[in-house]
Amino acid sequence: PGQAVTLRAVAADERGCLFQSCAHYRADGRGELHLGTDASHGGDYTGVEPMGLFWSLAPAGMEKPYQRLLPRGTGAPMKVEVLVHQGHSPPGTMPGPLVAKAEVQRLFTAPGVRRIRLKEGVVRGSLFLPPGDGPFPGVIDMYGDEGGLIEFRSSLLATRGFAALSLPYFDFEDLPRVMKELRLEYFEEAARFLQRHPKVKGPGVGVIGTGKGAELALSMITFLPEVVAAVSISGCSSNTVADLHYGEMTLPGLRFDMKKVSVSDSGVFDIFEALDDPTDPANSASVIPIEKAEGHFLLVVGEDDRMWKSSLYAELAIRRLRQHGKENFELLSYPGAGHRIDPPSTPFCQVALDRVLGVPVLGGGESKAHAHAQEHSWGKIQEFLHLHLG
Repeated sequence: PGQAVTLRAVAADERGCLFQSCAHYRADGRGELHLGTDASHGGDYTGVEPMGLFWSLAPAGMEKPYQRLLPRGTGAPMKVEVLVHQGHSPPGTMPGPLVAKAEVQRLFTAPGVRRIRLKEGVVRGSLFLPPGDGPFPGVIDMYGDEGGLIEFRSSLLATRGFAALSLPYFDFEDLPRVMKELRLEYFEEAARFLQRHPKVKGPGVGVIGTGKGAELALSMITFLPEVVAAVSISGCSSNTVADLHYGEMTLPGLRFDMKKVSVSDSGVFDIFEALDDPTDPANSASVIPIEKAEGHFLLVVGEDDRMWKSSLYAELAIRRLRQHGKENFELLSYPGAGHRIDPPSTPFCQVALDRVLGVPVLGGGESKAHAHAQEHSWGKIQEFLHLHLG
């Protein structure tokens, strides 16, 4: 009873890079500790945080900094070793004698969820189907400018009863290696494939995207009648980086001005001011005309996003909709949250290595506020998709 202990979590990613976290606790009068009700007094977080050991996982001291712990595949669980040590040892120091340990497995796919690799016309990706006959609400899931196929949110959506299509749009199989220009016809074909799938409930489908994927979600619901609900996480209300073509129409991409990037003494890049100003009349051709959308928007932003001004971009989107007499939107705005708002307990990463630039880029946010934003928004996203997709 009353014993001071340090709890540690240790996990490794697919490449063997080690991540760890720790927190200081004191046992109760019976010598027990309950993370759901007992507060941490120090370490990587404080307060009552049942999943704190998970969302505070960060690269171990001997590893390269700024790496993300994200599941590359969804078939195998993420194994996390939880250890109890005597005494309070600060992060990064040798912990006291080991009292107990256990392995926890974090699953990203429920039993019975099917994963189908997709080569359908030009469309690539993975379709995740919940167990049962369905039909299920259909959702297209996209990430940002890191490219490739990122499946874990799709598999979690399927675990929650959605038919989820994880859709890459460059740097995967025979898709273009780099994001120079994009054709909306590719996304239209994906939406039509999902809408027509026998396991998908109609008449329309939803789309969820983060960063560049969020902005593509806004373009899809604007121009494609198949899409009736769009979740934009940390998106821009204008088209960015790559020109977007659809038939004869082109939305030019706003560019990043590298002269407006600042670099800290520790070599971290801050690109917050670097994107062309979407409110500049010279950039009006890049604005996504979201007022044309018949469907519904859910805009999710972290108020401390340092990648770009997602709070401002959400304001611009809402202003544009209201100017056209529309109220078909909901805004979730989180103080203290950074750029990449992922499903709950995804480890917080304030600075991450940018896959394209190869340098550490500031994403912003504070760990506890960001973790709470991830948990709250995940429930709200599911509610929104169920409401508008049935």
